[in-house]
Amino acid sequence: MSDTQQRVASSFAAQGLMQTLGAELVLVEDGEVHIALAFSGHLSQQHGFVHAGAITSIVDSACGYAALTKAPPGSEVVTAEFKINFLRPAAGDRFLAIGKVQNAGKSLAVCTGEVRAFKHGESAYKVIALMQATVANVAYATKK
Repeated sequence: MSDTQQRVASSFAAQGLMQTLGAELVLVEDGEVHIALAFSGHLSQQHGFVHAGAITSIVDSACGYAALTKAPPGSEVVTAEFKINFLRPAAGDRFLAIGKVQNAGKSLAVCTGEVRAFKHGESAYKVIALMQATVANVAYATKK
Protein backbone atom coordinates (compact mmCIF):
# COMPACT_ATOMS: atom_id res chain seq x y z
CA MET A 1 0.00 0.00 0.00
CA SER A 2 1.40 3.41 -0.97
CA ASP A 3 1.79 6.27 1.50
CA THR A 4 -1.15 8.05 -0.13
CA GLN A 5 -3.37 4.99 0.08
CA GLN A 6 -2.41 4.53 3.74
CA ARG A 7 -3.06 8.21 4.45
CA VAL A 8 -6.57 7.98 2.97
CA ALA A 9 -7.33 4.61 4.58
CA SER A 10 -6.29 5.85 8.03
CA SER A 11 -8.38 8.99 7.72
CA PHE A 12 -11.37 7.02 6.44
CA ALA A 13 -11.13 4.57 9.35
CA ALA A 14 -11.27 7.51 11.78
CA GLN A 15 -14.55 8.83 10.34
CA GLY A 16 -17.42 7.92 12.61
CA LEU A 17 -20.06 8.73 10.03
CA MET A 18 -18.66 6.36 7.43
CA GLN A 19 -18.62 3.61 10.07
CA THR A 20 -22.18 4.43 11.11
CA LEU A 21 -23.35 4.22 7.49
CA GLY A 22 -21.45 0.98 6.89
CA ALA A 23 -19.53 2.58 4.01
CA GLU A 24 -16.39 0.89 2.68
CA LEU A 25 -13.33 2.39 1.03
CA VAL A 26 -12.77 0.27 -2.09
CA LEU A 27 -10.33 2.19 -4.32
CA VAL A 28 -7.70 4.85 -3.78
CA GLU A 29 -5.76 6.10 -6.78
CA ASP A 30 -4.08 9.40 -7.57
CA GLY A 31 -6.99 11.83 -7.91
CA GLU A 32 -9.75 9.20 -7.62
CA VAL A 33 -11.47 7.45 -4.72
CA HIS A 34 -14.37 4.96 -4.63
CA ILE A 35 -16.59 4.37 -1.60
CA ALA A 36 -19.20 1.58 -1.51
CA LEU A 37 -22.41 1.44 0.50
CA ALA A 38 -24.76 -1.52 0.86
CA PHE A 39 -28.50 -0.94 1.11
CA SER A 40 -29.82 -0.95 4.65
CA GLY A 41 -33.32 -0.21 5.88
CA HIS A 42 -31.65 1.86 8.61
CA LEU A 43 -30.52 4.29 5.91
CA SER A 44 -33.85 4.56 4.11
CA GLN A 45 -36.31 7.39 3.87
CA GLN A 46 -40.09 7.05 4.07
CA HIS A 47 -40.47 5.61 0.55
CA GLY A 48 -37.89 2.85 1.07
CA PHE A 49 -35.04 4.42 -0.93
CA VAL A 50 -31.68 5.21 0.63
CA HIS A 51 -31.89 8.67 2.15
CA ALA A 52 -30.34 11.56 0.23
CA GLY A 53 -28.23 12.37 3.29
CA ALA A 54 -26.50 8.99 3.15
CA ILE A 55 -25.90 9.27 -0.60
CA THR A 56 -24.58 12.82 -0.21
CA SER A 57 -22.27 11.74 2.60
CA ILE A 58 -20.54 9.00 0.63
CA VAL A 59 -20.02 11.09 -2.51
CA ASP A 60 -18.82 14.08 -0.46
CA SER A 61 -16.29 11.80 1.24
CA ALA A 62 -15.23 10.28 -2.10
CA CYS A 63 -14.56 13.77 -3.47
CA GLY A 64 -12.77 14.84 -0.30
CA TYR A 65 -10.53 11.80 -0.25
CA ALA A 66 -9.79 12.17 -3.97
CA ALA A 67 -8.64 15.72 -3.14
CA LEU A 68 -6.55 14.38 -0.25
CA THR A 69 -4.57 12.26 -2.74
CA LYS A 70 -3.46 15.55 -4.33
CA ALA A 71 -3.01 17.57 -1.13
CA PRO A 72 0.47 18.51 0.08
CA PRO A 73 2.03 16.33 2.81
CA GLY A 74 1.15 17.53 6.29
CA SER A 75 -2.20 18.96 5.26
CA GLU A 76 -5.78 17.77 5.50
CA VAL A 77 -8.82 18.64 3.45
CA VAL A 78 -12.28 19.99 4.20
CA THR A 79 -15.22 20.55 1.89
CA ALA A 80 -15.67 24.24 1.10
CA GLU A 81 -18.84 23.78 -0.97
CA PHE A 82 -20.73 21.30 -3.08
CA LYS A 83 -23.69 21.03 -5.39
CA ILE A 84 -25.50 17.75 -5.81
CA ASN A 85 -28.12 16.72 -8.33
CA PHE A 86 -30.25 13.65 -7.70
CA LEU A 87 -31.16 12.10 -11.03
CA ARG A 88 -33.40 9.34 -9.71
CA PRO A 89 -34.30 7.65 -6.42
CA ALA A 90 -31.55 5.73 -4.62
CA ALA A 91 -32.98 2.31 -5.38
CA GLY A 92 -30.58 -0.61 -5.38
CA ASP A 93 -28.80 -3.23 -3.33
CA ARG A 94 -25.48 -1.40 -3.32
CA PHE A 95 -24.12 1.98 -4.26
CA LEU A 96 -20.73 3.20 -5.43
CA ALA A 97 -19.61 6.80 -4.97
CA ILE A 98 -16.77 7.87 -7.26
CA GLY A 99 -14.88 11.08 -6.54
CA LYS A 100 -12.44 12.52 -9.07
CA VAL A 101 -10.18 15.55 -8.93
CA GLN A 102 -10.66 17.74 -11.99
CA ASN A 103 -8.15 20.39 -10.92
CA ALA A 104 -5.88 20.61 -7.89
CA GLY A 105 -4.38 23.95 -7.00
CA LYS A 106 -2.27 25.18 -4.11
CA SER A 107 -5.20 25.65 -1.72
CA LEU A 108 -8.30 24.27 -3.49
CA ALA A 109 -9.26 21.21 -5.49
CA VAL A 110 -12.31 21.05 -7.74
CA CYS A 111 -13.82 17.57 -7.81
CA THR A 112 -16.68 15.80 -9.48
CA GLY A 113 -18.53 12.85 -8.08
CA GLU A 114 -21.15 10.39 -9.14
CA VAL A 115 -23.10 7.72 -7.33
CA ARG A 116 -24.02 4.52 -9.12
CA ALA A 117 -26.81 2.17 -8.00
CA PHE A 118 -26.53 -1.57 -8.61
CA LYS A 119 -29.34 -4.11 -8.33
CA HIS A 120 -28.77 -7.78 -7.55
CA GLY A 121 -28.61 -9.90 -10.68
CA GLU A 122 -28.14 -6.95 -13.04
CA SER A 123 -24.79 -6.10 -14.61
CA ALA A 124 -25.76 -2.55 -15.56
CA TYR A 125 -25.88 0.32 -13.09
CA LYS A 126 -27.78 3.60 -12.97
CA VAL A 127 -26.20 6.91 -12.08
CA ILE A 128 -28.41 8.32 -9.34
CA ALA A 129 -26.51 11.46 -8.28
CA LEU A 130 -23.88 13.88 -9.55
CA MET A 131 -21.80 16.24 -7.41
CA GLN A 132 -19.43 19.11 -8.00
CA ALA A 133 -17.34 20.03 -4.98
CA THR A 134 -14.65 22.47 -3.95
CA VAL A 135 -12.29 21.04 -1.35
CA ALA A 136 -9.83 23.18 0.63
CA ASN A 137 -6.39 22.14 1.82
CA VAL A 138 -5.90 23.04 5.49
CA ALA A 139 -2.98 22.80 7.87
CA TYR A 140 -3.09 19.58 9.85
CA ALA A 141 -4.67 20.06 13.26
CA THR A 142 -4.51 17.47 16.04
CA LYS A 143 -7.69 16.12 17.58
CA LYS A 144 -8.83 17.57 20.91
